[in-house]
Amino acid sequence: APPEIDLLADRVERLLVRHEELQRTNALLLQQVEALTQDRDSLRSRLAAARARVDALLERLPQVKNVA
Repeated sequence: APPEIDLLADRVERLLVRHEELQRTNALLLQQVEALTQDRDSLRSRLAAARARVDALLERLPQVKNVA
């Protein structure tokens, strides 16, 4: 059986490799979050503009009197 120090060194090496993988994955996820945040903000802006256009069009419609 390998000495205990060799087993420990192997385990530490595997943990370091896993840590690096997780750091890369985290960086990619952060990029995706940033892109999605920008998309969301753009969609919110477009929605607000569309609502403003609809409101403006509604204001231009003639008023209909309710006859009951």
